[in-house]
Amino acid sequence: MAKRLIPYLMMDGNAKEAIQFYQTTLGAQLLFSQTFGEMPENPEFPMPAEAKDRVAHATIKVGESELMFSDTFPGQPHNVGNQVTICITTNSPEEAKQLYEALQQGGQVNMPLQETHFSPAYGIVTDKFGVVFQVYAESHHS
Repeated sequence: MAKRLIPYLMMDGNAKEAIQFYQTTLGAQLLFSQTFGEMPENPEFPMPAEAKDRVAHATIKVGESELMFSDTFPGQPHNVGNQVTICITTNSPEEAKQLYEALQQGGQVNMPLQETHFSPAYGIVTDKFGVVFQVYAESHHS
């Protein structure tokens, strides 16, 4: 079971700028970037124009480590101070479920563990210490 912890930064519409800054300052490599506009559109929730250019998900590599980014959706609250969460990635949806269930004990569910277009098992949970974890199973066909 491969397991990794990756810091995940929630930005308020300036993720692209932050990524460029870290490319310049830290020699970061951009591994992946997708805007909200590039994601499959949900017909029930049409995409506001101002959301299309925001980063839905991006990963950069600095040396041996990775950092993940996302912009908030326009109108979503953005709290400076808790914009850093931890993404736990695993290659096993079963392990993702175990981690998710263990972390939510005494904590709270932010987003139920579910299948998404980018993961067979993805959910967000705040543990009893107030630490926000994104539990993410990697797709086998990515």
